[in-house]
Parts: sequence; C-alpha cells; structure tokens
Amino acid sequence: MDIVITVAVIIGAIALGALVIHRLNAQRDERVTEFRYSDAPPGPGGRGAKPRRWRPTGGSSDDPARRGRSG
Repeated sequence: MDIVITVAVIIGAIALGALVIHRLNAQRDERVTEFRYSDAPPGPGGRGAKPRRWRPTGGSSDDPARRGRSG
C-alpha cells in the first residue's frame, strides 16, 4: 500500500512540474510576441551613441623610452 501512495505522489509531482513549466513557457511566449526586437529603443539617440574607440594615452610612439634601449 505504501508503494502505491509513493508512486501516486511522484506522478502527481511530475504532473505539477510539467504544468508549471508549460505555464512559464506560455508567459514567455506572450512577452516575446509583445516586444519587437527590431525597433529602436525610445529616447534620444536611437540605438545609442557610437562606442568610443580606444586611443593610447601618454607619450607618442616615437618616444625613445617606450621603444626600449638600443646600443
């Protein structure tokens, strides 16, 4: 008798977990269809400012201290 109850509880837990996963997937699908990924975000600047390019700071490339010592 204990085995039957245990199996019934396990099957019930699996069914409940499947139902929760199904509902979460349905909610996610609704959110994905509402949000249009191809639209630019609201606000000034559209998709945002261009990223700033990295520039070396301090000294030029002709600086002898940066090239190493010769001689």
